[in-house]
Amino acid sequence: QVQLLESGGGSVQAGGSLRLSCAASGRTYNHNCMGWFRQAPGKEREGVATIDAAATTIVADSVKGRFTISQGKDLFLQMNKLQPEDTAVYYCAADPRRSWDCSMSQDDFSVWGQGTQVTVSP
Repeated sequence: QVQLLESGGGSVQAGGSLRLSCAASGRTYNHNCMGWFRQAPGKEREGVATIDAAATTIVADSVKGRFTISQGKDLFLQMNKLQPEDTAVYYCAADPRRSWDCSMSQDDFSVWGQGTQVTVSP
């Protein structure tokens, strides 16, 4: 069974950093679109960043300059200068149908992890 497993979440103070990791089991998605999404309490899930097979990235304006998506054996999200508004459950996801032209829409991603909580205190 294909699974994505996130790790690295936690609680930090504003201005701090965290690095999220996402490991795939069952198959790899290094040649597909992968992304990070987040869902804050009472809000819809939103795209944070995506990366394609050529390592081309798309980053949401709200985190641009602070968050970096990268991929090696696993998928990573380096989060710097965290703010309370970054508090959310963070999910990694894969779109097995695409290698390029990744979208930031959750509807295009069919494989999801269970999420990891990130809490940023003032």
